[in-house]
Amino acid sequence: MQALIFILWISIFLAFFAYFGYPLTLTFLSLFHRKKVLRTPITPMVSLIITAYNEEKRIREKLENTMKLDYPREKLQVIIASDGSTDKTHDIVREYADRGVVLFEVPDRKGKENAQAQAVKIASGEIVVFSDTATRLDPKGLQEIVSNFADSQIGCVSSEDKMISDDGTDVGGEGFYVKYEMWLRALESRCNSVVGLSGSFFAARKEVCEDFSPKMQSDFRTLLSSMKKGMRGLSDPNAIGYYQDIKDKSREFQRKVRTVLRGLTVFFNHPEFLNVFKFGLFTYQYVSHKLMRWLVPVFLCSALITNIMLITEAPLYFWLLIAQCLFYASALLGILFPSLTKVVFIKIPAFFVVVNASILVAWIKFIKGERVVLWQPSVR
Repeated sequence: MQALIFILWISIFLAFFAYFGYPLTLTFLSLFHRKKVLRTPITPMVSLIITAYNEEKRIREKLENTMKLDYPREKLQVIIASDGSTDKTHDIVREYADRGVVLFEVPDRKGKENAQAQAVKIASGEIVVFSDTATRLDPKGLQEIVSNFADSQIGCVSSEDKMISDDGTDVGGEGFYVKYEMWLRALESRCNSVVGLSGSFFAARKEVCEDFSPKMQSDFRTLLSSMKKGMRGLSDPNAIGYYQDIKDKSREFQRKVRTVLRGLTVFFNHPEFLNVFKFGLFTYQYVSHKLMRWLVPVFLCSALITNIMLITEAPLYFWLLIAQCLFYASALLGILFPSLTKVVFIKIPAFFVVVNASILVAWIKFIKGERVVLWQPSVR
C-alpha cells in the first residue's frame, strides 16, 4: 500500500514539475545566473531558406511577404527549397527570379530536413535563416533575429511564435500553450540557453548547420549542434513569426504526434547531452524541458490508476479522484463540443489532454521503431 501511495504522489509531483516546477527553478536561477546578449544591428550576408512542398496556394503570399523584409537586398539570398513539388509551385517561384529568388529543386521528395540540408550546401550567407511557407514575418523580423549574432556566443536564434485565427482572434487552448512556451523560452534564454527552436522561423550560423540529417528534426538538432560548438541558443521576442491555427483538427493531432516523434528521435540519438559534467545546466534543461515533458502522459496514467486503487484508503484519495475525473470530464466536453472551448476551464484541459494523448501515441510509434521523414504541410 505504501508503494502505491508513493507512486501516486511522485507521479503528481513529476507531472507538476514538468510544467511548473521547471520554470520555477529557472526563475530562481535567473536571480543569480543571468546571461546577457550583446545585441546590435549588423548586416552580414544572410541566406533565407524557405521549404515548400506543393504550395501553389500560399507560395506567392510568402514571397511577397519576403520581398517586404527590411534587409539590404545585396546581403540577402532567398532560396526556395522545393521538396519534390508537383503542382505550380515552381512556376510561381520562377516569376520572382529577377528579384533575386533562387529556386532549388530537390527532384525526389525525401522530406523537409533533406530539402533544408541540400539547400544549405548552396547557401552563401554566414547566417542561415529557415522559414516555412505558412509563416508570415514582420518587415523587421529578419533584421531583428540577425542582430543577435553580433554576440559570438550565440549559435542559433528562435523567433517568437504568435498564433492567430482567420479573423485575428484568440485560437483557444493552443494559443495559451504557445504563450506558455514563449514565456518558458524567455526564462531559458535569460539563464542559459533555449532547448528548442521554432521550426517555422529560426536562424543559425552556417557552421552549426553543416551536420543536418534528413532523418532528424532540424530546429532541435541545430540547437544541439550549437551547444556542441560551445555556443548557445536563445529566443528573440522582437523576431515574430505569425501563423494561423490549423483548420483540420484531426491533422493537427497527427502534426503533434509527428513533432514529438521527431523530437524523440533526436533526443535518443544524442545521449551525450546527459553528461552534466560536460554540459552543466544545459543537461538539467535538456532532461526537464524535453524528456520530463514527454513523460507527462505516463505520470498522468500512473496517478489515475493508483488513485483508483487507493480510493477506499482515505477521504483524501476519494476527493483527489473526483478532482481528476472532473478535469478529464471538462477535457472530454471540449473535445466533443469545440464551441465550449470558449470557456477557459474547458479549453485548457481539452488542449492539455489532446497534447498528452499525442505524446503517448508518439511514444508508442517510437518504441515500435517508426520514424518520420516525409512531411505534409498542414492546412491553415
